[in-house]
Amino acid sequence: MSYDVIIVGGGFAGMSAALQLARARRPILVVDAGQPRNRFAAASHGFLGQDGAAPAAIMREALRQLSAYSTVDFVHGRAASATGELDRFEVTLEDGDVQTARRLVLATGVADTLPALPGLTERWGQSVIHCPYCHGYEVRDRRIGVLANHPMASHQALMLPDWGPTTFFTQGVVALDAELSAKLAARGVAVETTPVIEVLGEAPAISGVRLADGRITPLEAIFTAPKTAPASDLAQQLGCALEDGMTGPHVKLESGQQTTVPGVYSAGDTASPMHNATLASAAGVMAGIGAHQSLIF
Repeated sequence: MSYDVIIVGGGFAGMSAALQLARARRPILVVDAGQPRNRFAAASHGFLGQDGAAPAAIMREALRQLSAYSTVDFVHGRAASATGELDRFEVTLEDGDVQTARRLVLATGVADTLPALPGLTERWGQSVIHCPYCHGYEVRDRRIGVLANHPMASHQALMLPDWGPTTFFTQGVVALDAELSAKLAARGVAVETTPVIEVLGEAPAISGVRLADGRITPLEAIFTAPKTAPASDLAQQLGCALEDGMTGPHVKLESGQQTTVPGVYSAGDTASPMHNATLASAAGVMAGIGAHQSLIF
């Protein structure tokens, strides 16, 4: 079957795009591998109407609602490749099945690469977290560490005292000049230039971190910004341009969530330097509307 739109990725962005197109009565296919970025988090926060709900529960309800629309098909699997041009796109699934569409929406998310530090990976999404607005309230009034992983990590360190007492571990990544040191001091941020070499405690909890000189600093939560990259290379296969964000490359957008390739739209973390459930969902809405209107006009 040929579709008007194939949406690759069934997370907040992809399903939001699908809903707009379903309500426009367009035949669409949603392809999802079931590996969302937020699968490590027990709850989603800051998403109006869904605050505190498990991401998987939100998506189950989204699937239930979308399944009520007769023009929507779903495939559980990974899209291995994509080719074509406006009105003539082909998406090949990992099982070899080929689907065609007039438009594509890429909502494949990003893959995270954490600093190579013992103890981080097994705590990711629980006591090792990245977004103060998503997780800060849950660790309020606890001892918070900010682990520098890029030159702009000081921005995060300056924010976090609103949630709890904060220590900024520069890790040799951030150079402290007089101006930055004064700003951190004004916010009450403790600064530690000796590198962290290990996270301590019974995972997923944290009791502290061990420094390179043997000292132990008590902590209960660590914020760090992982390096990110699109979780799928479909955009590159199709010739979509990428641009650099603070934590890594993302798909470059033009108006209406369209990429630099006509007929290919993108939304969510894979197409934004700012990663947030509400922003991903809103971008998905825009991508769905953009794809729909391009089919008309």
